[in-house]
Amino acid sequence: MSATSVIRVYEPALCCATGVCGPDLDQTLVQFTADLDYLKSQGVDIERHNLAVDPMAFASDETVRSFLQVAGSEGLPLTLVNGVTVATGTYLSRARLANLAGLEVDSDAAAEPDEDLCCTPEEAAATGCCSDEPIDASDANASGCCGGSTNCGHADLGLTSVSASSSGCC
Repeated sequence: MSATSVIRVYEPALCCATGVCGPDLDQTLVQFTADLDYLKSQGVDIERHNLAVDPMAFASDETVRSFLQVAGSEGLPLTLVNGVTVATGTYLSRARLANLAGLEVDSDAAAEPDEDLCCTPEEAAATGCCSDEPIDASDANASGCCGGSTNCGHADLGLTSVSASSSGCC
């Protein structure tokens, strides 16, 4: 890993970064949080900034400020590596982040989803999550995992019925 690789993620206003708050579970945020935790455990320098909690981080960085003037908060999340924009409007995968940080990516570590998830966002788009019927990716977001709600093994989080679609945590 390059000692100079610094990853900064600037996210839209969220009530929490984990995706595990409020009545709905945001699987994308849950997976992204797990991916960042994994990369941090590998020594990657990562900072995550939430517009609702840390607006000064957005205002104090010229690249972020310029981005917001052009794209607005609708363009978030914004990912910078060493101050250079590498992604906008999407959360990067563990493998892509590791690659940007200069880590050798273990295919098992990159491919394994968080075990608390009922399915990965890719599986939801391809298979309908907990269904054998393929669905359109936009339908996965509109109807939620497994057609709105399901028991997806989140009892450890105090959740017995979860939805993958969420416009926010609260």
